[in-house]
Amino acid sequence: MKHLALCLALVAVAPAMAQPSPETPPAAPPDWSALAVADVEAVYAETRANHPGMHDPANPGFPALLERARAEALALARKATTAGGFDASLDRFTAVLNDGHAGAYATLPQELAPTIRWPGFVAAWRGDAMYVYKAAEGGPLAGSRIESCDGTPIADWVKTKVFGWRTGAEIAGAWWSMARIALVDDGNPFVRLPNSCRFVTYGKAEDRALSWSPVPDYYQEWRNGSINGDLLPIGLEERAPGIQWIALPDFQPDEAGNAAYQRLYADLAAKADAIRGARAVVLDLRYNQGGSSLWSLRVAESLWGNEAVEARADRRSAKTTVWWRPTAGNLEEVRGFARLMTEQGDAETAAWVAKLVTAFEAAAAKGETWYVEADEPAATGADTPDPAPLLTAPVYVIVPGQCASACLDAIDVFKLFPNTRLIGAPSSADSTYMEVRNPPLPSGMARAIIPMKMYVDRPRGNGEFYTPDIAMTDFDWSTQSFLKRIEADLGARF
Repeated sequence: MKHLALCLALVAVAPAMAQPSPETPPAAPPDWSALAVADVEAVYAETRANHPGMHDPANPGFPALLERARAEALALARKATTAGGFDASLDRFTAVLNDGHAGAYATLPQELAPTIRWPGFVAAWRGDAMYVYKAAEGGPLAGSRIESCDGTPIADWVKTKVFGWRTGAEIAGAWWSMARIALVDDGNPFVRLPNSCRFVTYGKAEDRALSWSPVPDYYQEWRNGSINGDLLPIGLEERAPGIQWIALPDFQPDEAGNAAYQRLYADLAAKADAIRGARAVVLDLRYNQGGSSLWSLRVAESLWGNEAVEARADRRSAKTTVWWRPTAGNLEEVRGFARLMTEQGDAETAAWVAKLVTAFEAAAAKGETWYVEADEPAATGADTPDPAPLLTAPVYVIVPGQCASACLDAIDVFKLFPNTRLIGAPSSADSTYMEVRNPPLPSGMARAIIPMKMYVDRPRGNGEFYTPDIAMTDFDWSTQSFLKRIEADLGARF
């Protein structure tokens, strides 16, 4: 294949601050404003020096957008007096850039992080409306539609409370995965919380006052359930007669996840005949938020065959080129890719990255604006028929609303084959700025998000997302619910 998305840098968590000994007087509260101002200025400088958008001929407005992000974030940073204000200042910087592959995020230690509060229920966005997913005792009925809060339509609350501080207001999947935050108190002092909301249940409207309290222990489980359903471990399992289920929840795995992928690849090879003779194959992307596209590429090659995948991928991206920003900061990160691939036992990719490093170093030494990645020769000629795929059984790809970056790359490859159908939610989207690194910011409690390369003439453009062939608008996103829906589709189509 011509181009690989190697690795979306893992979100690094800052080490916890040292706890004072009994003899040590308590530390003074952090100067949140000073910390926020310094971090905003740092991420601005880091972005200006390294982001491909600063020199992108197709995006001449990026420098002005970056200036606006700095100005709006600094205006908030100067008023920050709490950890929530510090966090919100960086969020605004990211929201203005409106790209999940640019900006900054806080890594506040637990003892300083704001207390998250809820109104006694978890909301879920489906289609063009918000509903109660689950509620504590005495709360609104699950399934009730949330029409408005304090007299303002709920969609307007989402635009202000959520997408004033996060990216993706124009992306359907982002509403699916993040609209619920409109009814969560995350400590942002620059937004107000609603006092009451109107709930519509079986056509009857009722106004209810909201009471805010710290989230309970089960909140995270409910929140995850409202977006993704249950979490399956990386691996292959026959979950119904003739239905082979491949769970791919993580493309930035830790050591245990890496080992799980190695077992998965071995299982795919050992059970190749059973898989290719299956009634259906399910590729489950629930919980996936991107990472490295290498994991899904190898799964696709195991299913459809190396030659079939490579020929179609090369044809799809025949006009695509990759332009890297060969700056000192980006160069150091690229050097780490070869080490990472070696540690993960991928000698072939490590060798490819080593060649990239050499070319990158040469471009950086010359002070060049771009290193344009050289094309690899296509495996087949333009008029050569694509090799026949080894897998012709129906394939269902479960897509969650937060699916972006390498998760979208996976769908790009899976959808090269006509036997693939998408089931679930609309996906998220990304820009053509990719391959991020996360340098720490001066506070030690935040990191920047810096893309190092951009795709030119990528078939999937900026902000494009996938719409499911089978929309799962149910609140039940359990494995059993998906299995039932897939069985019904198989029965209707075959």
